[in-house]
Formats: sequence, structure tokens, C-alpha cells
Amino acid sequence: MSDVSRQNADTAAEQQANDKVTGSATDSATDGATGATEQAAQPTAYELIGGEARVRELVDRFYDLMDLEPQFAGLRALHPASMDGSRDKLFWFLCGWLGGPNHFIERFGHPRLRARHLPFEIGISERDQWMRCMAMAMHDVGLSEDLQMRLLQALFQTADWMRNVAR
Repeated sequence: MSDVSRQNADTAAEQQANDKVTGSATDSATDGATGATEQAAQPTAYELIGGEARVRELVDRFYDLMDLEPQFAGLRALHPASMDGSRDKLFWFLCGWLGGPNHFIERFGHPRLRARHLPFEIGISERDQWMRCMAMAMHDVGLSEDLQMRLLQALFQTADWMRNVAR
């Protein structure tokens, strides 16, 4: 697959997962008299979480769990000794992915998640560790069960797309 094809595939997969999270952020309603479409705003996942402070809390808990829980040792091994940069990048990414400010894109351009993670061997075990760690973090910071389910469904698609080894 060419670099352009891979980037287009990355973009499509990321957009599909993003749509799962932010797709219900607006509902179209047509005004029968004018035929005009108006947007009835629904809160974004970013707003439902509670904005930047709560996204930061979620990300910090995620990385704290990675350090604390032996079940995430394989996932932890993929990260540098200091995870400060990883924490910031996930925070910046999630803010935009959840429907808030696009901090990651402003700093680095398109996320190209799969391409950025190709140097790391990511298989089923790593995907599942990432998902369990995020699920625990969401629970620990007190996200509603409905929001947890919605986010985890969308995140699973992205996490599964990130796999680059068969195991």
C-alpha cells in the first residue's frame, strides 16, 4: 500500500471512529415552512465529560494505572521512562476527538494515528491492555456508564485499527 493510500485509510478509519463519538453531537431538523435545516445542538462527548480539566484527569488516571497495575506491563513497556510527553499527546488528541479544541492538530497536523504508531508492535494483547486501562480510568474518574460505553465502542475501533502484528 502506498503512503498516500495508507494515509487515506488512516484518515477514513479515524474519521469513522470520530463519527461514532461526535456524530450524535448535532441533529438536523428541517423547518417545514422554509425547508431550511437547523442544527439542534446536543452536547459533545467533550462537554459531557466536563471539558479540559476532566479530559486531563482521565488521561492522567490512564497513565497512572499503566504505571501501577501489573496487568498493563506490556503496554507500559511500549512507552518511554517518562510518560509526560505521552500524557500531553493523548490529552491533546482526546480533546479534539471528543469534540473539543483541536490541540493535537494545531501542534502536529493530522493525527495519522496508525502511521505514528507503526514503530511499536501492537497486537491483540496490547490493544486489549489499552482498552482495559482506559475502561478502568473512565470508571475511576466517574464517567457515566452510558458515556463509558459510547466512548469504549468508538475507541475499540481505533485501537483495533492500530494493530500491526498478527499476535
